[in-house]
Order: sequence, then C-alpha cells, then structure tokens
Amino acid sequence: MKRIYFVLAISSFLFLTSCYTTRTAGNSGKVPPGQAKKGTGSKSAKPFAPGQQKKN
Repeated sequence: MKRIYFVLAISSFLFLTSCYTTRTAGNSGKVPPGQAKKGTGSKSAKPFAPGQQKKN
C-alpha cells in the first residue's frame, strides 16, 4: 500500500512541476535595444533601435 502512495505522490509531483510556463515582460518578448546590444556584444545599440532601421 505504501508503494502505491509513493508512486502516486511521485507522479503527481512530476505532473504539477512539468506545466510551468515562462512569461516575458510586455511587448510580446521584444528586447530593448540596449539589452540586445549587450547580448550580441556590439558597441552600439543603434542597429537594434526600431527608429534607426534603414529602409530598403
């Protein structure tokens, strides 16, 4: 009987911990230009700013 409770406890623990979702802070996951600059190691944030994008 202890074995059944143990298996049930482990399976419910795994089920409850597997359904964790992460959320991004606003703007549907877009990163600010300064943070994108840090991530790529660039010296300027200008290429990452939406107002500074060159039109084709």
